Amino acid sequence: MHLLFVADPLESFKIYKDTTFAMMREAQARGHQISACEAKDIMWQRGAAVAAWVRDITLTGDLVHWFSAAQRKPDERRQALKDFDAVVMRKDPPFDSEFFYATHLLEQAEREGAKVFNKPRALRDHPEKLAILEWPQFIGPTLVTRDAQDIKRFHAEHHDIILKPLDGMGGTGIFRVKADGLNLGAIIETLNRDGAQTVMVQKFLPAISEGDKRILVIGGQTVPYCLARIPQGGEVRGNLAAGGKGVAQPLSPRDRDIAEAIGPVLAGRGLLLMGLDVIGDSLTEINVTSPTCFQEIADQTGFDVAAMFVQALEAAAAS
Repeated sequence: MHLLFVADPLESFKIYKDTTFAMMREAQARGHQISACEAKDIMWQRGAAVAAWVRDITLTGDLVHWFSAAQRKPDERRQALKDFDAVVMRKDPPFDSEFFYATHLLEQAEREGAKVFNKPRALRDHPEKLAILEWPQFIGPTLVTRDAQDIKRFHAEHHDIILKPLDGMGGTGIFRVKADGLNLGAIIETLNRDGAQTVMVQKFLPAISEGDKRILVIGGQTVPYCLARIPQGGEVRGNLAAGGKGVAQPLSPRDRDIAEAIGPVLAGRGLLLMGLDVIGDSLTEINVTSPTCFQEIADQTGFDVAAMFVQALEAAAAS
């Protein structure tokens, strides 16, 4: 197959941990041709199909100069997306206006015959913080609101809370407020911008000390290991980007129950890959844009997550 990866700039990859790199490496090992572009390289013009300026790349095995490109310039070769066997959307969050517009271009490419994973409409329909609202039986006490008084009432009820913006990633913009309510007003003003921006508030889960577990679901099937991202040095956030320590571990019965209830449903909506975030027994987020942790799980357990993904991609592209 000829695969197009829509991703962040290749030069920015940290290949020792990058999940998109792991996908590419496995795809090349299985004999597939790889091309790459950024979301900004996708374009449409009346009378033509959605296309992108692409680079045809080969992975070299070198740790520094890890790929070679057939094109000298990023805008040297244009190709219609429908002419690839599969388009893998791996643009990192935030899910901002430009990401939103990219999903519309990708959806137009689908109408023209392209096969895009994850499905663009499914990316739009499942924002990573709000997607959990469909599964209240698995989540802890949660509030979504713009209203400062709603947040203060929630704090008065639960005493120890986490506040976070809906468009955050990697743990950015997350605040904890304990029973004393210290700085709650200022934090609300920062996050909700005087009522202009919606905020998610959740009861603090002490089980975060054991890790924020990333559970991967591929093609509706659950990866048997998760990565528990454990906060370090007094930090409340377990995100690897915020300094959390990643420890791979087998799924608990509760982890598996959550994944097996949600995974097949969302896979049926076009989400080939998703990452469920679970603290203790509670689902906190559903990651659909560019879920990570392939390499950490593989390195610590020997389970080849990238192979599972590329096999699922091959099957989905052939269907």
